[in-house]
Amino acid sequence: MKDLAEERKRLRRMSTNEERLRTEGATLIAGIDEVGRGALAGPVVAAAVVLPEEPFIDGVRDSKKLSPIRREEIFAVIYGIAISIGVGVIDAKVIDKINILQATYLAMRQAVSRLSFTPDYLLIDGFPVPEVEVPQLPLLKGDSRSISIAAASIIAKVTRDRIMIEEGSAHPYYGFLRHKGYGTKEHYRAIAKYGPCSIHRQSFNLFLHDG
Repeated sequence: MKDLAEERKRLRRMSTNEERLRTEGATLIAGIDEVGRGALAGPVVAAAVVLPEEPFIDGVRDSKKLSPIRREEIFAVIYGIAISIGVGVIDAKVIDKINILQATYLAMRQAVSRLSFTPDYLLIDGFPVPEVEVPQLPLLKGDSRSISIAAASIIAKVTRDRIMIEEGSAHPYYGFLRHKGYGTKEHYRAIAKYGPCSIHRQSFNLFLHDG
């Protein structure tokens, strides 16, 4: 019982931004986060998540601090209780065409547009997203400061990991199942040996200079 009470307190602390916005009149608040920005291969994925008031999602936190199994479990819980979820996926070809920053913004705008309604307010991990008419509150390290952003980080992370697992079957030489497209030494060695594949970001430095 003590652990449950402590978890409820932690989740209330993570909900302070949402609670403040509700006192100011916002009711539909979307948390937004992205994953894959620094990867060498695969898409950048963003998620927008609107949670009900005072949600209880045991263990929800920055997706990077969770094991893959725990992320999958919480992913299912979020989909079970969320009012709406939108996901944006921008592939490597578009990233190469418009650059990773603009692709990240595009994924976030796409995620917002795929919600089932226009939210009253956006809580965004990091910096403001241009060309969005909905009011925004950017939060540095937002996935540790907002339950909505933390939920979005998990949705984005699990969605992208599933994509990269599929790509691992299509491109078995690169180790996507293990590193999900990020720049590990194993990944750099595979690129040096086999060359880039169709989901590599050609605009990135794909070759490790120190071997």
